[in-house]
Amino acid sequence: MRSASIATTSAALRAPWVRWLCLLLLCAAYLQGGINKLTDFNAAIGEMRHFGLSPAAPLAALVIALELGASLAILTGFYRWLGAGFLGVFTLMATFVANRFWEMGGQERFMAANSFFEHLGLTGAFLLVAWLDLQKGSNGTR
Repeated sequence: MRSASIATTSAALRAPWVRWLCLLLLCAAYLQGGINKLTDFNAAIGEMRHFGLSPAAPLAALVIALELGASLAILTGFYRWLGAGFLGVFTLMATFVANRFWEMGGQERFMAANSFFEHLGLTGAFLLVAWLDLQKGSNGTR
């Protein structure tokens, strides 16, 4: 009985839509962030300035293009490895810019440290997606 349950669960998890849903969940914050920045570009510029990045407007536009373009690449399978690699590197860089917990104290340090390590996990997940896609010999058109 238990092995039948495991087999059923295993078969369900291998369904193509499950993989796509997992990729959508992985990209959700980047899709939401890119859409928010696109619909409120002044806020996107403000975010760049908040983190001391300049020139703010071109960097905001670049981040929007990266978040949306790389997410779409991952979801469509068109150069999935490249989109995942870009989001992995972007997430790692942004983590060191936005979550410098070592410069903080108290509750602020605790929150930033949690965010820092959560983003390291996201980085690992994106790089794993890229690695797995390359292992399958993706030519960029799956």
